Amino acid sequence: MKKTKSFLTLLFSLGMVISCLTGCAGEKEASSIPETTISTTEVKTEATVSEETTTEISTSSETVATEVIPEKYLHQSANGIETWDNGYMRSDLTSLELVKLMGNGTNLGNTMEACNTNEINVSTVTSIYETMWGQPVTTQEMINGMKAAGFDTIRIPVSWMMNGSDLRTTGDYTLREEYLNRVEEIINYALNADMYVIINDHWDGNWLGMFGSKTEETRELAMTMYVSMWTQIAERYKEYSDYLIFEGANEELGNSLNDRRYCSDSGALSEDELYEVANQINQAFVDTVRATGGNNAQRFLLIPGINTNIANTCDDRFTMPKDEANRLLVSVHFYDPWSYCGDGTSTVKWGTKKDLETMNNTLSAMTKFTEQGYGVVIGEYGVLQNEDGSLRENITTYHTFFLDLCDIYGYASCLWDCSGFYKRSQLKMVSNDFATVYADRNYIAEATLTAEEIKANAVASLNDLYNAAPDSFREDAIVVEPDSSLAWIMWNGGGLTYSVGDTYNPDDMSAGIVPTDVLVTGEGTYTVSLDFTGTSQGLSNGLTFSALAIANGEILYPGYCISIKEILINGEPYKLTGRPYTTSDDGICTRVNLYNGWVASLPEEARNPGGLMYCSPCIVDPLGDEFTDVQTISVTFYYGPNK
Repeated sequence: MKKTKSFLTLLFSLGMVISCLTGCAGEKEASSIPETTISTTEVKTEATVSEETTTEISTSSETVATEVIPEKYLHQSANGIETWDNGYMRSDLTSLELVKLMGNGTNLGNTMEACNTNEINVSTVTSIYETMWGQPVTTQEMINGMKAAGFDTIRIPVSWMMNGSDLRTTGDYTLREEYLNRVEEIINYALNADMYVIINDHWDGNWLGMFGSKTEETRELAMTMYVSMWTQIAERYKEYSDYLIFEGANEELGNSLNDRRYCSDSGALSEDELYEVANQINQAFVDTVRATGGNNAQRFLLIPGINTNIANTCDDRFTMPKDEANRLLVSVHFYDPWSYCGDGTSTVKWGTKKDLETMNNTLSAMTKFTEQGYGVVIGEYGVLQNEDGSLRENITTYHTFFLDLCDIYGYASCLWDCSGFYKRSQLKMVSNDFATVYADRNYIAEATLTAEEIKANAVASLNDLYNAAPDSFREDAIVVEPDSSLAWIMWNGGGLTYSVGDTYNPDDMSAGIVPTDVLVTGEGTYTVSLDFTGTSQGLSNGLTFSALAIANGEILYPGYCISIKEILINGEPYKLTGRPYTTSDDGICTRVNLYNGWVASLPEEARNPGGLMYCSPCIVDPLGDEFTDVQTISVTFYYGPNK
């Protein structure tokens, strides 16, 4: 039966549920501080769409001439608001008001943050770095087209230390003038187009992994480098108006502080220390920028959350920096679920009522910050394209629903785009349907509407999308009620996925997988399985993450323990490589990690019938021969009181 419950009701009944659903939704599953839902590869690409698949929608506009440092940007108004102090900055503008003006934005993805950390040659800035990851050289006309397409803000990811200095070759972290000039040129393109601009330090070859070094000298050097970098950036652009916003980092403030790809002895920080160091870095960012004076004394600063992950950022261990100017924003990213949004070969469907409810629950958690007066910016989001360039089923529903929620909660957002959605070389959006999602959401189009009218329109849109959504894409799916429990195998590997995340979602499934999930009725022995033979490749040829999970186990059977009796791969017994333990990320779902490479230590709530000595979150070896050709996997386990 079709449900017709108003989503406006759901916004308030579900909106209070703080993101227990988000910490494990996505490719990077972890029982402690999970990495952001972004892929470990920094180059987030959308496939190039051929001429035949694009439309004739043009969003270009007449090119505007630009100077190196145009005088008008020192006296610029924000979308026509002319009340400025000394012609520079509006001291009466709050963070919450600013994000409303920023509205809907986009990213200049894979452009100024593109870098090759093995071969650094800073003498060829534009010809090498700006185009290294497949993007065209940025022009004024491209940026004008983005503005015309409905985007009022542009986020410019920048790699400063790896592209703009001789750090790799000489240890000199003085930023090079030609690189600062080129970034400024692109900033001016956007300001010419009347767009807000965010510049950050983005990935940058993972040098921030130095903060997790085992050596105190290296950690101190990392902070010296960070402060020097932001001092130079802030000094260079300090006379720009409120239209320019600085963002202290990207996704690196979290797990990536332990990244060994640049610093080989990194990895020394515990989970609590990751939060502590990230908080210290954010405070140093604010103090450094403010100390440069000029307009930077009042400039709005964007503070990256932990891993830019919503659940991690809403953790009380993350604290916003102190700022006498009281002009801070907070940044998170949203690619949930990653199995639908990010995998280039994904056949996972999205768009059930539960999917829409989960998106609302996740995004509503950030009202923790708006209630404290901090503007929220979703610095990256989106459903990336398939490897063949096609758009995924329900992509317009996903983006529309997301933008409606941003309107309701008062968030600004920036689409992650690497010429996949707005075709920079062709100066047009990828399709008519996708263009329509953004065409009427810009500042000019909404200028005649009151804030109440914008919210009312968003609520009406949400209700329509929610009522049209199916309950499930699977007729055989088992419904898990609050008073019932169910066991299943979370799986992500070999391009295939099944219900990764602490909330059971039978629709989060690659096409062709045949799961055997079972209702858990109490103490006893159960068997669950996955059959990959019906998928397009007929098997899973690798493993990124897997866990045995029991929905509502912590609620209905508190203290129960899972004992693995047997794992069969392709019908053959598999010998465990480690000793399992039972745990819970959210206090609701009971689980045992089969392979979770992001967990460094046992959580406090871990339990094992024989004690916790030598237990591991990795009890199978994904590099073994067994996991190069997994056609079927089954897990038999005993579930009962921990005696």
